[in-house]
Amino acid sequence: MLRPGAIPQARINAMIEEATVDAYDLAEQMGGFFTMIEQYLACPFRTDILGQPVTALRVDMNQDGQIVALCSTGRRRQAIPILDLPLPVPPPPGADWIAAYRYWLKQTG
Repeated sequence: MLRPGAIPQARINAMIEEATVDAYDLAEQMGGFFTMIEQYLACPFRTDILGQPVTALRVDMNQDGQIVALCSTGRRRQAIPILDLPLPVPPPPGADWIAAYRYWLKQTG
């Protein structure tokens, strides 16, 4: 997770506007964030989940409309909600979109 305040509020606001500009409802806004995260988050990247090294291969949207990271370790694969995915230090390029998404979700609450 990016530390709080790591991204200026004006940048967060601009990112939210960019992701949701043509969206008419919550589902379309979520789709806008998915598009931005998919486009800008540099995948694959390595991280740890419960002490286990994994590779975040790509992002996807599940049937519930939740943005998830498709992760693998060895032959095992699992979808992890993007907001629950621990990010490595330093985070991969594009991780600021996850922070903007998290902030937007709190505001729409």
